[in-house]
Amino acid sequence: MLLVADSGATKCDWKFDDLEIPKLNTIGFNPFFQTKEIIYNETKSNTDLMSKADAVDKLFFYGSGCSSDDRKAYVKEALQPLFPNANINVDHDLVAAALATCGNDPGIACILGTGSNSCYYDTGYLYEDVPALGNRLGDEGSGSYFGRKILSSFLYKRLPKYLHDRLVEDYGLSKEKIFDGVYKNAHENVFMASYMKVLSDFRDRPWVVKLVYDGMIEFIDIHVTGYKQHREVPVHFIGSVAYYFKDILQDACDHFGVEMGKVIKQPIHNLVDYHISEEAK
Repeated sequence: MLLVADSGATKCDWKFDDLEIPKLNTIGFNPFFQTKEIIYNETKSNTDLMSKADAVDKLFFYGSGCSSDDRKAYVKEALQPLFPNANINVDHDLVAAALATCGNDPGIACILGTGSNSCYYDTGYLYEDVPALGNRLGDEGSGSYFGRKILSSFLYKRLPKYLHDRLVEDYGLSKEKIFDGVYKNAHENVFMASYMKVLSDFRDRPWVVKLVYDGMIEFIDIHVTGYKQHREVPVHFIGSVAYYFKDILQDACDHFGVEMGKVIKQPIHNLVDYHISEEAK
C-alpha cells in the first residue's frame, strides 16, 4: 500500500492510494521545531492511520524544513518504527508543490500558505534560485506575513474600525495576547497566520484588497520574477492564501505579465495521483 503525506507548518495531510479511504490529518511537522518524539507520538496518536501502518510498503513524506539530508533522515528515523514495512522517502514541501502542479512539465511552483516559497521545476529537477527566508526575514504573501501586518496595524491603531472591532469581539485580541503569541511562542508564525481568516471575512473591503494585493505583488516580485523563465512557463500556486484570494492573485500575476497556472488549496490528492501514475509506468 502507498501512503503520501504533505506537511506544512500548521497541519499534515495523509492519503493512501486506496481512494476509498478518506484523507487523514495530524499536526504539521517540521524538523526545525519538532523532536523525533513529537513526530512519532503525534503520528501514532492517529488510530485510523496506524490501523493500516503495517500494510504500507511505500511512504512519501513531504514537509516544510525537510530540505537537507540530515533533516530528511531525522524525520525518516521518527517515522520508520511506525511503518516498519515501508520504504520511506522524505523530501521538501517544495518538491510536493512541484509534483502536484507541474507533474512532468516545466513550471514555477509556489507555496502561499502559513509560509511562502517558490521553485522552478523542469524534467525532474528543482531549482530554488530565490531562497525562502522564513517568518523572521521573509514569507512574503503568506498567512504569517499578512497576520503580522494585521497585528502590527492593530497595535498601531491603524486598522479600519470593522476589522479592529471584529478582532476584539470575536478573537479577544489585546496587546498582551499579541505579545504572548509572538514573543513567548515557539510557533509564532502559526499564531500570526491564524488571523488571516479575518481578511477572508472582509475580502471585498478596499483596505483588505489593497493589503492582499500589495503582499501578492511583493511575493511575485521577489519569488517569481527572480526566475528568468517566469514569462515562459506557467506559475502554479498551492496553499490556502492563494486559493481563497485567487482573484487578487490573478491581478498580481497580470501586473507582471506572468501566466497563472493551477491554484490548489491542498496538494495531497494531486500528489497521490502523481505517485499512482508513476507506479503504473
